[in-house]
Amino acid sequence: MSATWRKWMLVGVVGLVGCRTTGTAVRETPEWPKQEVQFDPVMVTGDLELASLNDEELFAGGTSAFAAKDFARAARYFGRLTDFYPQSKHRGEALYNAGLAHERLEQWEEAYLRFSELADAEKGTGDALDAAFRMAETQYHLERYAEAAKVLATIAERQDIPVGKRLEARVQQGVCELESGQKEKAEKTLRKAIATYEDLEDKDEIEDYFPAQAHFFIGEIYRQHYDAVKLDPAKGSDALANDLNYKAELLLSAQGNYLRAIRVGNGHWATAAGSQIGALYENLYEHLVNSPAPAELDAEEAKVYREELRKKVRVLLTKSINIYERTLEAAERIGSQNAFVDKTRKSLEKMKALLLADTDPAPEKARPAQSKPHS
Repeated sequence: MSATWRKWMLVGVVGLVGCRTTGTAVRETPEWPKQEVQFDPVMVTGDLELASLNDEELFAGGTSAFAAKDFARAARYFGRLTDFYPQSKHRGEALYNAGLAHERLEQWEEAYLRFSELADAEKGTGDALDAAFRMAETQYHLERYAEAAKVLATIAERQDIPVGKRLEARVQQGVCELESGQKEKAEKTLRKAIATYEDLEDKDEIEDYFPAQAHFFIGEIYRQHYDAVKLDPAKGSDALANDLNYKAELLLSAQGNYLRAIRVGNGHWATAAGSQIGALYENLYEHLVNSPAPAELDAEEAKVYREELRKKVRVLLTKSINIYERTLEAAERIGSQNAFVDKTRKSLEKMKALLLADTDPAPEKARPAQSKPHS
């Protein structure tokens, strides 16, 4: 049942009868004979403003509201058309537009219901194919990742649609698989999408957004592997060194895939990838700084350990700052502005402050006030 209207069939049967009891203290009143009143069925639509409009008027009103970004009103008009005029020539387009309007409002369940009625992942073209993509996206937002991946896999296997559509479906399938926790399956799917892209003789026929997204999310897979490695000094210096080396290898693997995303040349994913590379170095810095020396080291060995650690930390800070600065320069050059840019700008300021603090450490005891330098 549509969220924008409700139908009630009211059959009013009212029995005006006297009270019946089993006792003798109260008896029926003969002056009130039994009566039955029958009313005609009544339909209550819940949207009386639109009740008098025909399908042409509803479609025009919905189109106008959508153009004005009044998505709530657009959803009402298009929804009314699809629910009350099943034979209208505008119904298919109204279904799709109703889904889009709900999507803009982040009403994912309502959007899913509209798109699902129109979608045909297996054989659809035009709006039916586009609705299948949009239905999968609503499932993604509803955290129905397995269902979304299944729809997208169906599209990706079709040979009767352009390669760009198949590539888009394959990449989004991989993202859904990753969200559902299937890292290995997701990586295989994303690499298959990249292979499809690399095999193209004319890569200009494909929008660069999706191959860049595929590289980015393979980077995300290795970042998750990196996050899973915990540095525990209690395990001893040898084990700590091995874990640290393995963590660094995973960082480099993630970085390599992020760099490939940058090289594709899509502004959005290039900015996102640069931000994530900087964040990796920032994260490793925080791990090293906050990790105590292995318990097996004596005081002198612990001092040497911290000095060596400080050198590595400065390298990580410098790398992180360099990557953040280059990311912001690229974002400014291409006019990119998104959440990753804001995150990068804040992280850059944080890293600069940390490097400054490390360069000019606080003195152990207060120094006497110095005279002003000569001009």
